[in-house]
Amino acid sequence: MGSKTKKIKAAGKFGSGYGMRVRNEYNSIEAVQRQRQVSPFYAKGRAKRMAAGIWKCLKTGKVFAGPAYVLNSKK
Repeated sequence: MGSKTKKIKAAGKFGSGYGMRVRNEYNSIEAVQRQRQVSPFYAKGRAKRMAAGIWKCLKTGKVFAGPAYVLNSKK
């Protein structure tokens, strides 16, 4: 079971019932949202996603609302 999650990353929790396309899209979103983002309050600081749309600047400690997955999303 351990090799299953290593091979398909975060989407290993879904199993085979969802298909590869859905799991690959989930993996791409999950990988980006778990990374540290550039904080809007401190240029060298980083922001961490606490929940959907809730972010925390790790340098200043401020908690703020923003986009759900990525702070610098391109529209």
